[in-house]
Amino acid sequence: MEIPNKSVGILAMAATAFLWSLAGLFIKVIDWNPIAIAGMRSFVASIVILVYLKRPVIHLSFPQIAAAIANAATMLLFVSANKTTTAANAIILQYIAPVLTAFTGAIMLKERTRIEHYAAIPVVAAGMIVMFFDELGGGKLFGNILAVMSAVTFSFYFVFMRMQKDGSPLESILLSHWLTAGICIVISFFLPAPHISTKALLAIAVLGVVQVGVSSILFSIAIKRVSAVSAILVAVIEPVFNPIWVFFAIGEAPGTYALAGGGIIVLAVTAASIITAHRRE
Repeated sequence: MEIPNKSVGILAMAATAFLWSLAGLFIKVIDWNPIAIAGMRSFVASIVILVYLKRPVIHLSFPQIAAAIANAATMLLFVSANKTTTAANAIILQYIAPVLTAFTGAIMLKERTRIEHYAAIPVVAAGMIVMFFDELGGGKLFGNILAVMSAVTFSFYFVFMRMQKDGSPLESILLSHWLTAGICIVISFFLPAPHISTKALLAIAVLGVVQVGVSSILFSIAIKRVSAVSAILVAVIEPVFNPIWVFFAIGEAPGTYALAGGGIIVLAVTAASIITAHRRE
């Protein structure tokens, strides 16, 4: 029996989110500055995507360029957030993006925003407030702010990628990695050289090839088949696994308020995702 097109999209998005969840762990184990990590990860990922595409179609349309810029900004902000707050905070705060996408998708894509999306808004807001209870100081506050900014760019990334549902959105991801790598190379000239080690190189290889490269291909398959808000709600699998990998690997445990607030956010977007996924195509 042939799998429905929407189900293929949801499965591809779920696999994408699972691979994305590896970011927090491998970013944490690399003793480099965020710029070096983001640049090298994008450089490796661009090679993987280029090999897959073989002959990329770069037409520099508005959606293609806008998606590339939004994704580049998201990657730079998220890597920086991971280095300045806990992995749990960075990923969970980034996932206020589904709420933003519900509105930007409705306005820019004319995709209907469902009642479950509206219902998730106050619940997600409550979760954010709880998370900030014990994070109002030091580097964590700055990292939390970066994570929220990455949520804004992340939501626009989904919308601009969805605009290319009748084309090949993977080229936008390729452009975003070239842009990220180029920006990071320029900035790196003004920063101390990173310490090269076997552990760091292996972690960069995993980030570039698997966590970003393969996931980019899966994401391009998913976004052509499901709406922007549905895709980003399915992606809530990521914050479930992200802090788990970090905790078991290096023992970084999120705070009590972070767990409580994060749990509220995850439950809200998961419930909305399940309801949306069960609607008829």
